[in-house]
Formats: sequence, structure tokens, C-alpha cells
Amino acid sequence: MYPKKELAQIVISACTQFNVDTVVISPGSRNAPLTIGFSNHPKIETLSVVDERCAAFFALGIAQQTKKPVAVLCTSGSALLNYYPAIAEAFYSSIPLVVISADRPKHLIDIGDGQTIRQENVFENHILFSANLVENEKFKTRNAQLIGEALQISVSQQGPVHINVPFDEPLYETVSKLQDFSFPNVSSIAVERLELVHDSTRTDNIVDYKKLSSIWNSAEKKMIVVGVNYPDNELHNLMDLYAEDDSVLILTETTSNLHHNKAVNSIDQLIFSMEDTEFKELQPNILITFGGMIVSKRIKRFLRDYQPKHHWNIDAKKATNTFFCLSEFIQTTPVDFFSHFNNYIKPIQSTYQPKWLKIRDDRRKKHAKYFKNIPYSDFSVFEQVLNRIPKNGQLQISNSSIIRYTQLFTIKRSLTVFCNRGTSGIDGSTSTAIGASFASERQTIFITGDLSFFYDANALWNTNIPKNFRIILINNSGGGIFKIIPGPRSTNAHKYFETPHTLTAEHLAKMHNFKYVKAHSKETVEKGLEGFFEASERPKILEICTPSEENDVTLKAYFKYIK
Repeated sequence: MYPKKELAQIVISACTQFNVDTVVISPGSRNAPLTIGFSNHPKIETLSVVDERCAAFFALGIAQQTKKPVAVLCTSGSALLNYYPAIAEAFYSSIPLVVISADRPKHLIDIGDGQTIRQENVFENHILFSANLVENEKFKTRNAQLIGEALQISVSQQGPVHINVPFDEPLYETVSKLQDFSFPNVSSIAVERLELVHDSTRTDNIVDYKKLSSIWNSAEKKMIVVGVNYPDNELHNLMDLYAEDDSVLILTETTSNLHHNKAVNSIDQLIFSMEDTEFKELQPNILITFGGMIVSKRIKRFLRDYQPKHHWNIDAKKATNTFFCLSEFIQTTPVDFFSHFNNYIKPIQSTYQPKWLKIRDDRRKKHAKYFKNIPYSDFSVFEQVLNRIPKNGQLQISNSSIIRYTQLFTIKRSLTVFCNRGTSGIDGSTSTAIGASFASERQTIFITGDLSFFYDANALWNTNIPKNFRIILINNSGGGIFKIIPGPRSTNAHKYFETPHTLTAEHLAKMHNFKYVKAHSKETVEKGLEGFFEASERPKILEICTPSEENDVTLKAYFKYIK
């Protein structure tokens, strides 16, 4: 059975031609033609998620892992607006999300008809393309062109697009087969492997490698800072040359998925307690940045206050002037850039890297010593949990204090790490992690805080959660980040920042058929982790309750200790 409506058939045909093979559907009547068509198409996998906000983040998690466009489909009205947080995250994290919304025809807009809002261009500030279709035979060619352009952009530019599809009643009429439609430029784009492929000759002509290498080879203090980055073995190998250069200091974040013995992998551990004289010594002549958003506020503050003479940002899509001193935007992929640049550069003698790696190693020794006597707290829990996570898994991390705690530890190299840092919101972390788990062959372990977890509680209302999915919920009874950062506690409104509560996940786990374990001490955490990652017939939640008043004291004492 397929929809009788031709416009619905055009949308479905376009999705199959552009290899959009996964559609996450939320219920409704106005989207019935597309729901019927997608759910009956043999080349499309359809997944049902009721809550549109959760559905969009779930789809985003799938697309995050596959790097292929995933579609979400909803009915008309406010349902569409619930997609917005995930759309913004996809926009800033370069994730191909195809938003398909059913709509009322124009003659029913703003006349008092039910479940009707102004849907055209509603996401214009955070969308790569909006295709506003018309249900009229005269617009058949135009509709096909708009749909084709939207999907092509989502594929080639790796980001969100919106296709708004108005339907008049009747909505449930069906036919036995789809018509054939053609879409312009389908054959000219890479729809099988969604990655940016650059012609090496073209790249060489655009980037003046001789000029850049001349600057690079004469500098004694060079820094490379890597933000959010997909795991990439080729990039890993290319970075070896820089790690072996004494004039280059590499700073990586947990979400960079880059590891090297001669890199600083816990930035705040190194620089949190530094003084002005040390910052001046650390200040680089040249800074290279690539990857997505950077978590560490300290490194951002440092490089804004002690700006390098040259800042080169490498990105295939857009320049990021995070430190207000961008001097060169290199519009290509990091792999392409370093593949060429490595042929032009040479290592030079310098004390820059050896000095700061020695300080890094001293900090690490103090870090290990501090944990020998650390009281039970969020911080101690992270050491226990991260040590027990099995190799070769996928680690999804929620935002706020959770990602910041994780940044203070050395993560196992075999783990891949992801976090919604595009907008850094807590709103869809659980849904994203579930989508990533659904799409990944690796076991997914999700570490989250209590506010993020309860805020996205509807994420568990999903029949597509794999049995090996694991949630580690660190419940400190409120927004712990607001006890750590300066400011909130100095006001008389701190309860509105921290939002204290007495909630637990026990009843949610029971309602959604998760196996549930609770811990409240070092001993019970260890016991709860025993067998937690092993195969089971149900997904699992380990809820770890920590002392709210102890956590910030323990963390602040840590930074004083390791200085």
C-alpha cells in the first residue's frame, strides 16, 4: 500500500534515490500519506517514537554514527517545533538530519483551523535549506527540484534540511504502487559514502603550503588544539609527525578521539591553576585548530587573553574564530591539509613541548595520589566508572558537569567518545545516545547527570533500545555544575540554578523495562559495576547517588592539590 497523493509519492521516491533509508516517525493524521508510504517501502526502515523532541535526537544519534541522512516525520502544528533543539544541534555539529513535516494547505493557515501554525521557514536561522512544497499538479516539477536540492545539500554539506509538505484531505487513500520520478543532480553527488572528498590538486592550489610552512618552520612554540572529532585512523597517523616535534604541543579533548603519548589529553588538569608568568610561557606563536566545539572554558580564556600571532583554523565548511585572532581559514578537511602540509615541514629544536609534557606528567602523578584518599563523591565515581568500562565500546556523554569531569581522566584508546557539543544542551542527550546505540555495532555506554536524564525521560519511551545499552546515572540531587562555577552560590537565587530534587530512576526503569541497580558508596558502586556490561535480555541503568554537598568541595580541592 502506498499513498494515493502524488506529492507524498514524490517525497518518498526522492528519499530512496538519495539513500535516506531510515525514517523516524511520530504519530499524527496529517502526515498519514507519508507514514503509509514510508512504512510500506521495502528499502526504508521506519521507527516509531511518540515524543517529537526525543524522535529528532534519536534520529540525530543514528546519523551521528552512520554519517548518512536520517529523516524524521511529524504531523502539522506544534509537533514540528519540538524538533528545533535537535535541528540546532545538527546544524552546529554537522549532522545530516532531514526534517519532513506535514502541513495544512495555505488556505487553512491563520483562519482558526485546528493544529495549524506557520510552518514555512520556521527553522531558517539553523537550517541549511528549506523546501516549501505545494500540493498542486502545476508545481510538480518545482516540488521535485526543491526536494532534490534539499536532500543533496543534506548529503553534501552534512547538516539539517527541512521539507514542508502540505496535504489537503482525504489523507488515507492508497494505491498499489509508486510512480517513477526523477530528480536533478542525483547521480552527481556521493550518496553511498557521505564524506567530503577533495581533489588533491585543487586543494594544493587553494592553500599556499610554502607560505604556511615557512611561518611554521621558523616558530619555536606551536600549539595544535583538537575539538570534537570523529575517530579517524588516517588523521591519527598524520599527527604522529607533530607529536615528535619538540616545538609542537598538542592539546586534545575527550571528544577529539585522538590519542598520543606526547599529547595533553586533560587540558584543565594542566592549565587550571596556572599563573600569568606560566601562561606567557605557554602562549604559542602559531595555533592550529580543527574539529568541532571545545569544552574547556580555560583553554578558551587562555588563548583569548594570550593570543598567538597566527591562528589557522582547518574546516571543510566554515571558519571558527573561537579565540578572536583567526589569521588563516583553511577550507579543507584536516586529513587533506596534513597530508600536504607534512611534506613541507621539518621538526626544530625547542624546549616548548618537553617542558609542558613534564608539567603534564607531574600533574598526572599528583592526580593519581589525590585519588588514594579522595572521599566518596562525583569525582571518585568517575574514576571507578571509567576504569571499569570495557574496551572497544562507544561512550556517549551528557553535557554540563558530566563532560567536564570526564575531561580530567585518560580515556581508554579503544573507546569512541561522543557528546552533543554543538549547542552543549542537556535536552536530548539520552535520546541521542539511544539512537547511536541503535546504529552502532559497539556496545554503547551512556554517562549522564540527573537533570539531563530526568529532563529527557521520554527518551526511554522507545521500543528500539538495544538490549546491550547501558546508562550510568550520576544523581547528585540537582545541577552540580552550578556549585562548581563561580557565581550562582553568591546569589540568593541558587535554588533556581541548582534545582534540588529527590527523584530517582527506579520507577522509570521499571516502567520502561530496564534492569535497575542503585549505588550510594564506593563499595556499592563497585558491586553495581560487577557484570553490569555483560550481555542481558534488557538494557540496564546503574544509578549512583552522590553527596550533593561534598562534590564541589572535592573538585575544588583537587585543583589546589595538583598545582
